[in-house]
Amino acid sequence: MENYDIKPYGEKNYSNEEAYLRAEKRLKELKGFYWHAFWYVAVNIFIVGMIIYNGGSFFHFGTWATPVFWGIGLGFHAIGVFGRRFAFGKKWEERKIREFMEKEEQDRRQFE
Repeated sequence: MENYDIKPYGEKNYSNEEAYLRAEKRLKELKGFYWHAFWYVAVNIFIVGMIIYNGGSFFHFGTWATPVFWGIGLGFHAIGVFGRRFAFGKKWEERKIREFMEKEEQDRRQFE
């Protein structure tokens, strides 16, 4: 007879499965954002190119209306996926502080 590791329902550890499901959800969010960004670039290059090709003005608001407003939407999508602190988060702050301190140290050594 084979030994099966069967545990009662209440004793199962679901942490690995939950972590996998969270990672899978995060992957889908990232993939969705990257596709959104890809189509933003591809479609807007086409639209602006067609406007200019057909005699439209490069510096006219209508030429850039779609990229501007769609870009705002893409920005909100980025905030939704990466969070509000993705650009200026704790790691960024720590990196900039180290950079400033190193620069100050180099300047001090240069004038000694």
